[in-house]
Amino acid sequence: MKVLVLGAGVVGVASAWYLAEAGHEVTVLDRQPAAGLETSFANGGQISVSHAEPWATPHAPLQALAWMGREDAPLLFRARWDPALFDWSLRFLRECLPWRTRANMRNIVALALYSRQRLQALRAELAAHDGLAYDHLERGILHVYTDRREFARAVEAAAAMRALGCDRETVSAERCIEIEPALAAARPLLVGGDYTASDESGDAHRFTQRLAALCAARGVTFRYGDTVEKIAAGGGRIAGVLVNNAAGGEVLVADAYVAACGSYTPRLLRPLGIRLPVYPAKGYSATLPFGPDSVAPTVSLTDDGHKLVFSRLGQRLRIAGTAEFTGYDTELNPVRCQALVRRAGELFPDLRPAGAPEFWCGLRPATPSNVPAIGHTAYPNLYLNTGHGTLGWTLACGSGAALADLVGGRTPEPRFDFL
Repeated sequence: MKVLVLGAGVVGVASAWYLAEAGHEVTVLDRQPAAGLETSFANGGQISVSHAEPWATPHAPLQALAWMGREDAPLLFRARWDPALFDWSLRFLRECLPWRTRANMRNIVALALYSRQRLQALRAELAAHDGLAYDHLERGILHVYTDRREFARAVEAAAAMRALGCDRETVSAERCIEIEPALAAARPLLVGGDYTASDESGDAHRFTQRLAALCAARGVTFRYGDTVEKIAAGGGRIAGVLVNNAAGGEVLVADAYVAACGSYTPRLLRPLGIRLPVYPAKGYSATLPFGPDSVAPTVSLTDDGHKLVFSRLGQRLRIAGTAEFTGYDTELNPVRCQALVRRAGELFPDLRPAGAPEFWCGLRPATPSNVPAIGHTAYPNLYLNTGHGTLGWTLACGSGAALADLVGGRTPEPRFDFL
């Protein structure tokens, strides 16, 4: 079967890999000159089953109100009339109901556990073929808390996660420092943490580009510089995709189509009558180079109070997080950029970077539930693989493998409620 994958981020490339592995003839389209240059370019770097608790929890609405008006708030809504954001926000409030939170957490954890297992299997499979080099570390993820009320809620969340199969262990402040000695200077700030030893970290951009090269070696065609202008339908099916490139316009035809364009997927699907509850959440990152005197973490960390993650990627520290709901704007906000570096200095006062930070922002495709949209549409030959939010890197291999099963007419294992 000929399959067109729209989007060459980590989710699209993982989809291409598993589709090709299943024997399909795969072509990947992307408007950028190479793979992984948008949302996958400089994210937090975590393969984080332990971070699978959705944003929408019973505590979230009051917390969001408390952050209103703060330019450096972890969650920032821009006050403006935006019907799509208004609809998304109403759906988000519904997902904050306790029973919805539990159901969403169950689905996200199931996919995250499966995805991590598929990533590990992929690494093992490719070890004899130059492997997948992407600065990955298997040292777990440590969540740290500096607020006692947040820590108390985290103890409850950790228990719920353990019941779903995630080995998230609640630990004391002293144990946090044993796990990551670079936190020693920040001991007065810490009230506790939780640790998931089986979690991982790594550079999603390097992974995406390396996997794209391996896909190409196995026969996958990548067409960079192709902007998808329209998905055309006819007879109840998708008839083709109109693209624009340096040579002009062209219609590409396949047997099946996979929409993996991240935050831009709803724009492409709206003319087809598909209303996808995905909204762009702008995330920020700063990347700091290490010097010979740097005291830097080697365990990936999550600072829940500030919604930030810290991951060591070779000789760099990636600081990433926050969510700014401001439509499709991709301009860097200096206040939010500096908030990343300031928090790194508070937690790691002896970091002593070797140069200036490199700032980046990207649009993460967020659903109100944080559960991604994977699977069939009303058109039998059009499939979705989008809406992964902050967990695109974590969920990429699992959602790609599940998507390939669905395209091939198979039931994914394990079965997820949302497919």
